[in-house]
Amino acid sequence: MAYVSKRYRAAVATSGYEKHKRYDLGSALGVLAGFPKPKFDETVELAMRLGIDPKKSDQMIRGSVSLPKGIGKSRSVIVFAEGEAAKEAEEAGADAVGGEELAQRIQDGWMDFDVCIAHPAMMKVAGKLGRVLGPSGKMPSPKSGTVTPQVGQAVTEFKAGKVEFRADAGGIVHVPVGKRSFENDDLAANITHFVEHIRGLRPSAVKGTYIRKVSVSATMSPSVTLDIV
Repeated sequence: MAYVSKRYRAAVATSGYEKHKRYDLGSALGVLAGFPKPKFDETVELAMRLGIDPKKSDQMIRGSVSLPKGIGKSRSVIVFAEGEAAKEAEEAGADAVGGEELAQRIQDGWMDFDVCIAHPAMMKVAGKLGRVLGPSGKMPSPKSGTVTPQVGQAVTEFKAGKVEFRADAGGIVHVPVGKRSFENDDLAANITHFVEHIRGLRPSAVKGTYIRKVSVSATMSPSVTLDIV
């Protein structure tokens, strides 16, 4: 029998939560708000299971999107750039800017950042870090908006709440959509915006049901399934 934590049992007992029920968005956020809260402000995460085959390049879902209400945290952003582009990134608030020396720092084990951006001219340097940055989802990519000549604008957007996403091997996309302290209307705005963005990315090669399941959860809460298809 699977272990069920005391916190999970408390959540079920006090919120009227039904594991297998599909809730409309407003009701789901109401259930989430009723779960016991820990001593820190939990991240609220959305998970979308898609009817795609991630092994096929024409069905891969990957990118970035700015959420209308932000995600409630300051994100650490580093940039591979030099010259005027480096100055632009620094003025936009990048936490670290550099070239070979920054790459070496990462090779030596430093990974204390959330987003890595690279100017196209610096991909000759950043590109060598694929084995280090790839597994953690931090490798710069044109599709995610993290390889761009407008590095200053990218820094501003990612610090303000732009999020990257990529379907995992099971065809599931995970993305933060805010904090437990957010108003439900703000969480709803972010969730709706993200779901519609993913809906608009449906690959033409996908047949049948595209959005199979959508659920929302907090860091330490059960997940609540949404009635979204």
